[in-house]
Amino acid sequence: MSNALVLGGGAPNLTLMAGTLVALDEKGVEFSVISASGAGMLIGLLYAAPKGTTRQEALKNAREMGVHNLIYDHFPVNYKVFHKPGLLAENYTKFLQKLPRIDLGTNPLHFFNDWMALVFSTFCPSDLNSMSKGLCQPAPWVDEVVDFAKLKDYPGDFFINAYNIDDGKMEVFSKEEVTLDHFHAGLAFPLIYAPFKLNGKTYIEGSAIEPLCFEGILKEDERPKLAKHKREKLKTIVVFDVLGRDKLIHDPRSLYDAWVHSIIVPLVSIAKKDTKLFELIHNRDDNGQPKRKLLKVKFDIPDDYWPNVLDWSRSNLEKLFDIGYKSGLKFYEKHKDDLSQSVGQLSGTSLS
Repeated sequence: MSNALVLGGGAPNLTLMAGTLVALDEKGVEFSVISASGAGMLIGLLYAAPKGTTRQEALKNAREMGVHNLIYDHFPVNYKVFHKPGLLAENYTKFLQKLPRIDLGTNPLHFFNDWMALVFSTFCPSDLNSMSKGLCQPAPWVDEVVDFAKLKDYPGDFFINAYNIDDGKMEVFSKEEVTLDHFHAGLAFPLIYAPFKLNGKTYIEGSAIEPLCFEGILKEDERPKLAKHKREKLKTIVVFDVLGRDKLIHDPRSLYDAWVHSIIVPLVSIAKKDTKLFELIHNRDDNGQPKRKLLKVKFDIPDDYWPNVLDWSRSNLEKLFDIGYKSGLKFYEKHKDDLSQSVGQLSGTSLS
C-alpha cells in the first residue's frame, strides 16, 4: 500500500509545507503520488526534482525567499520573488541572473544580499501600465532551483493543475508533461501574473479555483485500470491543508495586508468545501466507506501569530519552517503506522 501527498496553494506559508516535508523525509516517508497546485507546486518540485542539491537542502533553502526584516518592516513587498513585468524587465532579469553570485559565507543578517536585490529591483525597467494584465513577470527564478528534466525520473507520480480559460476547464498535467511553461501556467494568479499562454491556450493558476488539487488523486484512481499501471493501491492521503484554516482570516493590519487578505479569504472557503466534497463523495466506495485514510497535518501555530503567517519577512519564513518541521515530526509519530509502505514500493518500478 502507498501514500499520496496533496500540496495546496498559499504563499508565503509555503515554508510550513517545506518544514513538514523535511521532517517526513528524515523519517523515511515516501509518496507514490504528489498532487500540487499554486505555491504547493514549488514545494512539490523542490522535493521531487531539486536542482543541484538534495531535496532536504532545497526545501530548507525556501526560507531564503524571505526579505530581511530591517527592509520588510519598512517596505512589505517581496521584490525577490515578484519581478516587474514587460520585455525590458524580463531581459534585465535574465542579464542579472548571468552575473556571478557573491558568496558571503555565513551571513546571519542576510541584509547585504537583500539590500542589493532591492537596489537592482528598483532600477529594473518596466512597461507596466493600466492596460497590463498582471503586476509581475512569470517567476524567472524557478528553473534555477527546479530541474524539470529530472522530474520525469521521480519514482512516483506527480501532478499539477492549471485552469484553461479558453476551454473553461481545469487541466491536470503529469510529470511526463510538466515543463517550466506548465509551472508558469499553473502559477498565473490573476492580477499578480498575467494569464499565461501554453500550446495556444490561455491559463490562470489552478489554485485560484481549486486550491487543493484532488484531481491528481482521481487521475491516480483511474490508472490501475491500465495494464501498464499495475501497482498497490493508495492507502493514505496526506493533505497540507493550510488554506483550510479559518484562522488565516483576520483583521488586516495595513492596505497591503488587506489586498493579500482579499486573495486568501475566498481560497480558505473554497479549500474547506473542496476537501469536504472529496471526503464525502470522491473518497467513498460503493458502500459509502472511505477508500483510504485522509490525514490532515495540523500546524501548531500560536493563536496570536496567525495574522503574521502571510508576511514575506525572513523571520516569518524561518519561524513557519520551524513550526512546519516540528508539526511534521508530531504528525509522523501520531500516524507512522499509516505512513509505512511496502518495502521497495518506489524502487525498480515505473509509476508513470
